[in-house]
Amino acid sequence: MLQRMLHICIALYIILSVLFTTSSLLSSSSNSNSGNLFTRDLRKQIVLESTDLERHYVDESIILSKAFPHLMKPSQIIPYYLRASGVFHKHDITITSIITSNRFEILARLAQRYQGPISVTLHINNATENVPHLLESLHNLYNTTPNMAVYVDVHLVLDTFDRQFNTWRNIARLFARTEYVMMLDVDFYICTDFRETLRNLLRVDGNGEIGTGENIREMFNNGVAAFVVPAFEYISYKEGREYKTFPKTKEHLMQLVQQRRIGMFHRVWAPGHNSTDYDRFYSAKPGEIYKVTQFHSAYEPYTIFRKDGPPWCDERFIGYGGNKAACVYEMYLSGISFYVLSDHFIIHQNHLYEEKTRKNERRFNRKIYTDFKEETCLRYLRNFHDMRSLKTPKARNMIEECSRNKKLSGLIAQVSLNVSLQERYLLLKA
Repeated sequence: MLQRMLHICIALYIILSVLFTTSSLLSSSSNSNSGNLFTRDLRKQIVLESTDLERHYVDESIILSKAFPHLMKPSQIIPYYLRASGVFHKHDITITSIITSNRFEILARLAQRYQGPISVTLHINNATENVPHLLESLHNLYNTTPNMAVYVDVHLVLDTFDRQFNTWRNIARLFARTEYVMMLDVDFYICTDFRETLRNLLRVDGNGEIGTGENIREMFNNGVAAFVVPAFEYISYKEGREYKTFPKTKEHLMQLVQQRRIGMFHRVWAPGHNSTDYDRFYSAKPGEIYKVTQFHSAYEPYTIFRKDGPPWCDERFIGYGGNKAACVYEMYLSGISFYVLSDHFIIHQNHLYEEKTRKNERRFNRKIYTDFKEETCLRYLRNFHDMRSLKTPKARNMIEECSRNKKLSGLIAQVSLNVSLQERYLLLKA
C-alpha cells in the first residue's frame, strides 16, 4: 500500500513539474518582446535546473561568432544595420552581394535597376578615421535614393581584415528574406528581367519541363538545381564604363558580339566561364533553358538557387582567387545541376583592378583551393557512402568530377564496388 502511494506521489510530482516548466517557458516567451527584432529572433532560451529555475540567454554576438567562425577577429557583425522597408514574397529572388565603402553609388544603381529584394554585406575597415563619415554617407544615400530604402538590407562588418569574400557572401545569404537568392558581384549591370522569367516558370500552372524531360521547377524548389545568368564584358574599357548604353535585349547583345565589341566575362581566364557554353547560348532558341554538361573546377558563374539548398561558401579563402569557384564547386559536388537561361545576361561595369594584390593573393589561394577540392571530394564520398546513395543521380557529379583526381580515382572505384557488393548481398538476403 505504501509503495503504491509512493508511486502516485512521484507521478503527481512529475506532472506538476512539467506543467510548471511549460508555464514558465510560455510566460518568458511572452515577455521577451523587448529589444530589436533580430535579437528576438535569434536568442534562444535555455532553462537550467537549480534551486530556482533560471533563464539563460545566449547573446547574439556569440551566435554570430559561431555562425561565422572563420571571420578574422576582432570583428563586429551588425545584421540589418539598415533594413529595407519593403515586404517581400517568400518566393521572390533576393540578390546577395558584398560591397566596400567605394561601391555605394553602384549599389544604388543596382537597387534602381533591379527593384527587388537585395541583401548586401558592407565591410568597413574600422582602423580608418573616417568610419563615421562613411556611415553618414551611406545613410544619406539610403535616405535620398527611394529604391535603396525600399529594397536593400545592409549588414555591416567592422574589422581591419579586407577581402574575406566568402564569409561576407554567407552573411548576405543568411539574412536574405526570401527562399531564393542570386549570388552576384555588385559591379554587374542587370540587363534583362530574369526575375520575371523565373517567377513565371515557378508558378503552379507554369511549364516546368525543359528539353531533357527533367522537371526544372521541382528540382529548383528542392534545392538541387541552380540557374546561370551568363556574364559578359566589353572589350573596350571605356565602353564598359557607359552602363546606360548597355544592351537590354539578346538581339542587341548579339550585334555587339558579332562586332567583337563584347564577349565572355574574363575571357583571358576561359575556365572561369567556359562551362556556360557561350556558343550554345548564342544559338539557343527563345525561351530555351539548357544544362551545363562540361563542368570545370574553376567554373564561377553567377547563379540563382534556393537559399537553404546548396552548401555554404567555404570561408577559408582570404583575398582574390578561388573563393567564388569554391562556392560553385561544392554546390556541384553536392548534387546540384546548373541550367543556363539563354534569354538573359548581365554585363560587367568596368573598373580598375589592384593587379599586384590580385596576383599575390591568387598564388596563395591556389594551394588552398587544391587542398579544398581534395577534402571536399573525400567529404562527399563519405557522405554519399554512409547515406547509401552512391548509386543515385545525386552522387553522379561527385563521382565524375572527383574521379579526375588521380589520388582519389582508385578510392572512389573501390568504394563504389564495395557498395555494389553490399547491395547484391542485401538483395540475396531478401
